[in-house]
Amino acid sequence: MSVVIYTGLSLSFDDARKILDAEYLPPVKRGDIYELLEDRDDVEVIGVIDGVFHQSPAVSHKEILKALERGITVVGGSSMGALRACELYPYGMIGVGRIFEDYKSGVIVDDDDVAVSLNPDTYEQLSEPWINMKYNFESAVDDGIIGREDCKELLKIAKDTYYPKRSFAYVIKKSSLSQEDITALINYIKDKKYDIKNRDAIKVVEYIKNLVENK
Repeated sequence: MSVVIYTGLSLSFDDARKILDAEYLPPVKRGDIYELLEDRDDVEVIGVIDGVFHQSPAVSHKEILKALERGITVVGGSSMGALRACELYPYGMIGVGRIFEDYKSGVIVDDDDVAVSLNPDTYEQLSEPWINMKYNFESAVDDGIIGREDCKELLKIAKDTYYPKRSFAYVIKKSSLSQEDITALINYIKDKKYDIKNRDAIKVVEYIKNLVENK
């Protein structure tokens, strides 16, 4: 089964290949899937994990629908894949992971909830996605590191910060937390950082692996 997966940011190519031997391409942008469909007639599964948001136009719905019309299985999750899967699951795109479910249920609604800035040459992540902050701050509440109102303040600060500038340190230091609580929260995140985008990206590759193995 010929599989093409767009990732590199939420999940590195090397880590993805440890799960499934497939063709891995950089974050998808407008026109990439059209080009893939024009150049190839052997692709049976397309995985969409990472995609370009603002550096160039995002992958269009029509491209994915064209792949689905051709009988190609399209699986999405984690980042751009979760967004497009939420919009297109009624038409046959498969959504995987917690972020997809959060978009589907309305827990999160904005594109920039999963957006990050990146180094275009290395795909190194240069900012922190809001969704990761949400899960980490809520975990800190559950573990008694901060209070519920502190969490709300932190998430509002993060939401009001332009996505390329978001980082845990920046958001926490702009809050009204005491210095003692700031130190405790920063140390907590360093020790227990929860990367929901990475976990969902792994789920996408594992889902596709299961498709391949059960073909």
